[in-house]
Amino acid sequence: MKKIVVIGATGTLGQAVSAELKARHEVIEVGATRGQYHVDSTDPASVERLFREIGKVDGVVTATGRVYFGPLPEMSIEQFWVGLRDKLMGQINVVLTGQQYVNDGGSFTLTSGILAEEPILQGASATTVNLALEGFVRGAAIEMPRGIRINLVSPTVLTEAMDAYAPYFRGFEPVTAQRAAMAYLRSVEGAQTGRVYRVGY
Repeated sequence: MKKIVVIGATGTLGQAVSAELKARHEVIEVGATRGQYHVDSTDPASVERLFREIGKVDGVVTATGRVYFGPLPEMSIEQFWVGLRDKLMGQINVVLTGQQYVNDGGSFTLTSGILAEEPILQGASATTVNLALEGFVRGAAIEMPRGIRINLVSPTVLTEAMDAYAPYFRGFEPVTAQRAAMAYLRSVEGAQTGRVYRVGY
């Protein structure tokens, strides 16, 4: 049994990932305002406090991150920064700070999304952030210390999120959060590193 931290555990995807992992592991659920522990992943000091409190772990999953959707010609620099600060650097902060708390041979599993490969109208920020996350994982994988692995899961739009996101994803075939969660198991329980697991596309 491994000790796995799931950051974003109170969200739709995070709940599904936690449920699958709990079958075989001790899962520590972290949310922004709910869950066993709380963290603001955009704040490195908050991430440091979280890991100091939790202690050594065998794996970290991040199922977090906001991006701004809107027409590029009208997008402000501050709006573009939302995704860079939250989804991109929020997850990178977890890796940079958390690596010293992950046991030898442990793992990180980050989250991007289908817009890395399938741009949509009003999604330029999301495409940028998701591709940057893929680049970070590939680059970090060859430098992670002590046999620590790092992978990324890139799901298509979730069935459970279609009420909110359907206008952006016309013609996209959604997948359930439970199906997407399988890819996180491959990362946590497998042996691969530097991989992008695409789900539903």
